[in-house]
Formats: sequence, C-alpha cells, structure tokens
Amino acid sequence: MYNFSYAETLDEFCVDARGNERQAMGVIIEQLQAAKEKGRRSREAIEAIYNTRRVWAYLIDDLSNERNELPVALRADLISIGLWVMKELEAIRTEQSESFDGLIQINTMIRDGLA
Repeated sequence: MYNFSYAETLDEFCVDARGNERQAMGVIIEQLQAAKEKGRRSREAIEAIYNTRRVWAYLIDDLSNERNELPVALRADLISIGLWVMKELEAIRTEQSESFDGLIQINTMIRDGLA
C-alpha cells in the first residue's frame, strides 16, 4: 500500500519546496512591480520591501545550512545575490535609491531558474 521509497518522497519534497520558492518569487516580483508603479513611499513599496526581505532572509538561511544539497559554489553565489538584494532594498527604504528595476530583474531570473 505505502511502497514509496525514501528517494521518491525526498524528490517530491524538493519539487514542492522549489515550487514554493518559485511561487514566493512570483509574488514578490508582482509586489515590486506594483511598488515601481506607485513609488517608493507607497504602501505597495513598504509591502514589497518587507516581503522581499522575508523571502531572501529565508533563502539565505537555507542556503547557508550545511545540509543544503546544492553545490557549495552555487550556494555562495546565491547568498551573494541575496545580500545584494538586501542592500538594494535598504537603499530604497532609506531613500538612497528609487529604482526597483534591478530587484525585479534579478528576482525574475532567480524565479525562472527555479522552473
């Protein structure tokens, strides 16, 4: 009845996790696009900054975990991207930048890479 192997179960879990990460990226991309349209002082911008930080904080934490099975070099690259995203978000929050374009582009590339 329950003849699923550990590998099959793990594969399904990883696919679900990757799908969840892709879906979360889609949500923050939409929020960043709305923030771009409404301006950095808008409610949309506040929500986009907050949620983008939350997603990337989770990803950075997961990528820094030694149990993460991605290659070390890829994990390091993704952590670097995450740190860049965090700096860009802070620059917008502190009014040192007004552009959401770079954030939209990089998050779109990461989302598409999760497909």
